[in-house]
Amino acid sequence: MPPPPAARAALLVLADGRFPAGGHAHSGGAEQAVAAGRITDAAGLEAYCRGRLHTAGLTSAALAAAACAGADPLRLDEAADARTPSPALRATARRLGRQLLRAARAAWPAAELDTLAEARPRGVHQPVVLGVTARAAGLGPVDAAHTAVYEAVSGPTTATVRLLGLDPFEATAVLARLAPELDDVAARAAEAGERAAADGRTGADPGELLPAASAPLLDIAAEEHAVRAGRLFAS
Repeated sequence: MPPPPAARAALLVLADGRFPAGGHAHSGGAEQAVAAGRITDAAGLEAYCRGRLHTAGLTSAALAAAACAGADPLRLDEAADARTPSPALRATARRLGRQLLRAARAAWPAAELDTLAEARPRGVHQPVVLGVTARAAGLGPVDAAHTAVYEAVSGPTTATVRLLGLDPFEATAVLARLAPELDDVAARAAEAGERAAADGRTGADPGELLPAASAPLLDIAAEEHAVRAGRLFAS
């Protein structure tokens, strides 16, 4: 059953790039990809976003969906750690998680958000916080997954406009062409997340049923970016 209309409006608030969750300061790896010559135009941006969507995007969306479906967020945080070999990306995910949690507690006060903040004062991986936030806002797992996959590609797209002076119309067209794939990845992630949450209620580790799509180049690029001088974006 789809969420009620009020929850649909909450989805727009949560996915809005102006929501103060800190994402505007991050490029989703695009800055290093531009510096390395892997993104030089709209075609390169589309290829980059597609690769990110089907790897990091899928993994993040499944974590968010599982958290929204009621899986233990602390166990999901451990699963997220295991899926993030780059120390720079782990630090980024927790920093973004702290910022999102702060914004979420102001927007949708809920005991589960307070409990999460108290349990992990140094931060929880952002996709897990996203899922708990979606749940507090009255959204469902597929909504959390859609938000996660959109973030996976919208961040690099927006950043590339600034980094390359790319025509915003071309960048938006990239997002539009990817939209059917975003829907597909979100549906797959939501299915996996709900299954993991259901099994978690029987005592199983929810992380064992979630995707762990690998993107080694994103990990390497994150470590290179972390020591790069003159960065425009934090990651």
